[in-house]
Amino acid sequence: QIIGVGAIVIKDGNVLLVKRGVEPSIGLWAIPGGTLKLGESLRDCAERELLEETGITAKAQECVYVFDFVEHDTQNKIKYHFVVIDFAARYISGEPQGADDALEARWFSPWELNNFPVSKNTLAALRYIGFLD
Repeated sequence: QIIGVGAIVIKDGNVLLVKRGVEPSIGLWAIPGGTLKLGESLRDCAERELLEETGITAKAQECVYVFDFVEHDTQNKIKYHFVVIDFAARYISGEPQGADDALEARWFSPWELNNFPVSKNTLAALRYIGFLD
């Protein structure tokens, strides 16, 4: 298993998402985040990954959503097993720009999300925190 950490940043009624440039979920829009480094705190990881992928600086706050992400290969063997921990993060500064593992980064209003390929786990997290109905 791998520990993944995400940062949910909402500013002016819009949520910051990235278009994933690597597996798993390549090409889908998702909450910015990445893998926890040895000795790194969860909140530090959320802030670091957010900055690396989007250029946005934010302060990680409370943990708001946790889930398992398991993907199987064509022989039904486990290809990935992430335990993902998402934190609410308070926007501080920056304009979104995709970098590192993210092809793109941008703000989305709730109603725009229907028009883009968004990962099912991202949609579930955004519903859970009340961003989506």
